[in-house]
Parts: sequence; C-alpha cells; structure tokens
Amino acid sequence: MSSAPILPAGDAASLDRAAERLRAGGLVAVPTETVYGLAADATDSRAVARIYEAKGRPRFNPLIAHVDSLERAESLVHLSASARALAAAFWPGPLTLVAPLREGAEISDLVTAGLTTLAVRWPASPAMTGLIARTGRPLAAPSANPSGSVSPTTAEHVADGLGDRIDLILDGGPCRVGLESTILAVDETGALLLRPGGLARSEIEAVLGHALDDGDVDTDAPTAPGQLSSHYAPQASIRLEAAAPEPGEAYLAFGPTSTDWSGPVFNLSPAGDLVEAAANLFSGLRLLDRKADRIAVAPIPREGLGEAINDRLKRASAPR
Repeated sequence: MSSAPILPAGDAASLDRAAERLRAGGLVAVPTETVYGLAADATDSRAVARIYEAKGRPRFNPLIAHVDSLERAESLVHLSASARALAAAFWPGPLTLVAPLREGAEISDLVTAGLTTLAVRWPASPAMTGLIARTGRPLAAPSANPSGSVSPTTAEHVADGLGDRIDLILDGGPCRVGLESTILAVDETGALLLRPGGLARSEIEAVLGHALDDGDVDTDAPTAPGQLSSHYAPQASIRLEAAAPEPGEAYLAFGPTSTDWSGPVFNLSPAGDLVEAAANLFSGLRLLDRKADRIAVAPIPREGLGEAINDRLKRASAPR
C-alpha cells in the first residue's frame, strides 16, 4: 500500500481536503503544539474504530476529544469552576481536562472507552482547530504513531510509522512543545494529575491556589491516555540515570557533557534547558534507536517539564 500524501498544514486547500476526508470517516495526521495527532470524527464510531486499528491501540485505552472553543467543550462535558479557571488560563494549549460526560453528548463510546468521563483539549494548533471548525465536530486524536512506540514530532515520523495505514498527513513542521499534553481530572472536590505533560505542575498549581494530587493509576484500566506502564518506547532497551554510557550503548545526554565518547550521542539540551529537552526528547530517542540496541539516558532534573520527561523515559524503559 502506498504512503499517505503529505500536504502543508498552513494551506487552506489542504485543510479543506483533510476536512472532506474526516467527514467521510477517514484518518488524518495533524500537527499540534505537543505532538502530531491522528484525527478522526469523534462522533463516528466507525471512524474512531479505524484509529484503534491503525495504531494497534487497546480499546480500553480512552482517547482525547479535541475542540476549538470552550463552548464546544462544554457541549460534551460538565466543567467545574476550577476546570473553567484552568481552561481560561491555559486553553488553547497543552492541557487536557477529564470531566463528567454530559448526558446526550454527541461522542462515540469508543472515545471514552465506556467510561462516564471524557478527556477534552483545545489545542494551540491552527490546523487542528481549523479542521474542527470545517467539520463542525470534535476530533478524537491520539498521537499519530503505532501504539506504545515513540511519539511523532514531525510529519516524517508519522509517515515512517503509519504512512500506509492512514489517509492524509498535514505537515506543520516540528512540534514546538514536543511532549503530549498534561492531563488533569478536575471536579468540585479537587484536581488529580493523571499524566504529566507539556504544562508544568507549578503553573497549574499557581492557578488553582493549591497543590495537585497525584491520581492512582491502574495501568490495566486507564482513565486517561498515556497511563500504560510500557509506552513511548523505542526498539532499543533503555537504561536510566546513567552518568556515562557503557560499551555498545548510545547516549541520550543532557547538559554539558564530555566529548570523549566515541559512540552515538544525542544531547537533549547542552545548555540544560528543560523546555528544549522536552521538544527534543522523541526526536532524540528515534535517532539513537536507529544507531544502537541499547540507550543510556543521563539524569534529568524532575522540576518543571522534567517531571513529564522523566515520566516518558520511565515508561519507555519499562518491561514490554
């Protein structure tokens, strides 16, 4: 099967063509500020089923419904006062809110994986919001890669992983954030962090005025995407907290490092900038995965976006 055509995401004609494919039940890879998403009409169960089939994704793993306004989000879920405050502060942006599903909401049961809650996000992505506006429907969109593998941050990554299984790829260049969205469950009783991501805990807590709770995660019955114990994984094995690589290993470095290592090296941020490191994480893993069977990973601070980076690396290194 031939690979999906790649069209420029900033072109109106490309968005029109992509919207036509989505209305017909197709799958379109779309750039967002976090990673590339694999979009389908979230109201069409046959289309959503194609997402699970293309990715090889377990159907008990729920999806995020993407919207283009607060009003569209509130047509799908009940948002508490705290959730609205967070939406006002961070939407459009890398924040997903899990909230009670509104009765009569037009959303496929496959998106919620049968749960009574729905994950919603308004992304800072002209391509995604342009498609939502053109179709008039929320779009279900997990990362546009085979399930469990390294997330895509360029159109080429999408083509490499799913190019022969989907209908169209919109190319918006490299993703600015490079990590999936932060996911919170927010109701009148508080806020739970379900998945760290591209929005740092400290920024969220500043808006809420109190500390976030860490939600208990059942990896066999996830309540939000990205909670499986093994996820974001390259083919190579991963060794964490490595001060230096061992013979035969590639090295995913961070900060100033020695230049006397002769093996494959990718430095997430020579300056020790966690924002830069987050944007480079998945590209770096992909690059080293092509060069070695084992990847050693330097220690990375856990503050700010380091929390999400370490979460992804922990899942990448988990037994498969």
